[in-house]
Amino acid sequence: MGRADARRALAQESRRAAKSGGIRRLFTWKKLLGTFFGIVLLGMGAFGALYLYVDVPAANAMAERQSNVYKYSDGTVLARTGKGVNRQIVDLDEVPKKVQHAFVAAENKTFYKDQGVDLKGTTRALLSTVSGKGKQGGSTITQQYVKNYYLTQDPTVSRKLKELVISLKIDQQKSKDEILAGYINTAYYGRGASGIQAAAQAYYGVDAKDLNVSQGAYLASLLQAPSQYDWNSATPTGKKLVKERWAYTLRNMVEMDWLTESEKAKLKFAYPQKPKPAAGMEGQTGYLVEAANKELEKQGVTEEDREAGGWTFTLTVDKKRQQALEKAVDDQLESKLDREGSKVDATVQAGATSVDPKTGKVVALYGGEDYIKHYISNATRQDYQPASTFKPLVLASALENESTTQDGSLIGLNTVYDGTSKRPVVGSDTPFSPQNEDDRSYGPISVQKAMNSSVNSVFAQMIVDVTPSAAKQTALDLGVPDKNFPERPAVSLGTMNASTWDMAGAYATLDNHGRKVTPHILQSAEHRDRTVKPEKPKREQAISRASADTVTKALTGVVDAGSGSAANTSAYDAAGKTGTSEDNKSAWFAGYTPELTTVVALFGEGDGGRKQVSLTGTANSGRANGGGFPARIWADYTLGALGGGSGKTFDLQDVERGEVPAPPTPSDTPSEEPTESEEPTPSDTPSETPSETPSESPSSSAPPTDSPTVSTPPTSPELPPQPGEDDGQPGERPGGNGLLGE
Repeated sequence: MGRADARRALAQESRRAAKSGGIRRLFTWKKLLGTFFGIVLLGMGAFGALYLYVDVPAANAMAERQSNVYKYSDGTVLARTGKGVNRQIVDLDEVPKKVQHAFVAAENKTFYKDQGVDLKGTTRALLSTVSGKGKQGGSTITQQYVKNYYLTQDPTVSRKLKELVISLKIDQQKSKDEILAGYINTAYYGRGASGIQAAAQAYYGVDAKDLNVSQGAYLASLLQAPSQYDWNSATPTGKKLVKERWAYTLRNMVEMDWLTESEKAKLKFAYPQKPKPAAGMEGQTGYLVEAANKELEKQGVTEEDREAGGWTFTLTVDKKRQQALEKAVDDQLESKLDREGSKVDATVQAGATSVDPKTGKVVALYGGEDYIKHYISNATRQDYQPASTFKPLVLASALENESTTQDGSLIGLNTVYDGTSKRPVVGSDTPFSPQNEDDRSYGPISVQKAMNSSVNSVFAQMIVDVTPSAAKQTALDLGVPDKNFPERPAVSLGTMNASTWDMAGAYATLDNHGRKVTPHILQSAEHRDRTVKPEKPKREQAISRASADTVTKALTGVVDAGSGSAANTSAYDAAGKTGTSEDNKSAWFAGYTPELTTVVALFGEGDGGRKQVSLTGTANSGRANGGGFPARIWADYTLGALGGGSGKTFDLQDVERGEVPAPPTPSDTPSEEPTESEEPTPSDTPSETPSETPSESPSSSAPPTDSPTVSTPPTSPELPPQPGEDDGQPGERPGGNGLLGE
């Protein structure tokens, strides 16, 4: 190399050294450290500004939205209602302590010590979001609570920064228990369940308070991936992962001294139950919920209160008896109907109410074929007449008021009346001459046999003897509503309006020896902020025990040897009464055993519920009277509800036999002796094929002069309809009524 080349090389080396020295001078340790602290201070300033700028917001709408739960009396879920969410908020002290610890062990072991945030986890999540890798875990329980309760699930940088700031503030403002309660009540567990209460029901069919450690560890494990870890839908990999997560949770509990090693060793994986479809309003559910809601209104829980959510309503309905009632209607009626092919069958509606006569609890209710298809509850509707099921109440009033016949004889089971069809009543300002079923005349007949065969003429005269106003008062005392309830002789045939619910209450009072029974369907109403104790119904004596027990004795005859024989079985002791309203628009059977009172009715409903139509021809069976479908449904249900039968018998006291006048002369002796033990003669047995065309004029023959309990009817000319009589009420005018009760 020449000197010239050496000088050039030396110059280049000098330039490189100068350049390197400049860079070193630019990036000295002091300058680098200063820059770092500057950035940190800038970040801290920015975070401080963010901390001041971001306030704790109000809870998001979904976080506070809750469902209501309706339960059967045994605690099993009947239905959930709410605005698109399955959640019930519970207080933390309702959750077992070890279950609380399971959630902390699974999600955030340092929860009780940290400041509400995990900076490493949050930074990792932010980087994952910025780089487009999606969601990333690492948040504390506080952060997850903040995300669920105050923010949204959007995986954005701004949401993550807000979450960080709000979490720090929340940790300062709320206790750890409040945060943990908020977390487990807002988290989503899969199967449509939000919150631990809904999750406990969805996966194990229990309330949160009844969860054990193993179940709690599984629910805590779910939160990492609810859909992937649901055992019943998980892949083999998902099942493996959730079991590992469950075991990890328990190990952490041991590490944190929340579980001993020996306790952990005894635990087995808690396999969840198979998922069940959410209970809707289909079938009978809607009718039961509707009945409960109506009662809640009376107890002060308004619709607005209910709509706020978070309630648990427990009904008095017995799940097994409810199923037995539904099955009885299906087996004895619906299976025989052709709703698509028969115009008559398409109009048939069934309703029923079953009550515990000692408590008034409604243990089963049938509102119709399906609440979705027919929203009017046939169990509680009051637009049909109860017909001859009212006759026992006329007798109850006669007994309670110690009423006498027209000749002064005390009314009781052996008292003899004139059972001639179309016989004009005696002693009434309102003329009335009802036709008996099939226009059958019975002549002199005892009250017991008249009840067995549901003789209209006898009870029309009896209500006159009692007075319609007194009979009405007794009925009101027993629980019949004052709805279209005239004080006239025709009301003896049940021409007022009442529901199966109403009549079940009246008959349950008879069953309960005259002590008032008020049907109710609400057992309890509980909310985390409020508990409503339903008002206990009054149980005063509505009528005397002697009166009630005498009616019960009469009604056992109806079942044993009368129109209610379809309900007769040796499996239980029963009392009951049939009823069929004018033109066969409704058919009833109201009956009871010592343990159960049930009223079943059929209604003919046409034109979308706007008019009442005849049931005649139902299932091609002719006249659908109370002794047919209703009595058979009643018997089938009662047998199932009593578990195949019962050995209990009616405990009847002071049964009133009534007075029987001295017999007439031999030439006038009636063909039957009114003794209670006598079996009914063929003429006492009701016919299944009644006349549909009752006479429009009074009977041409006067009642027999040897009838000991009636007076000879007036011989004055036939009276024209009196003002107010021709108002759609059947027949309170000379000439019969078209009411063919049984």
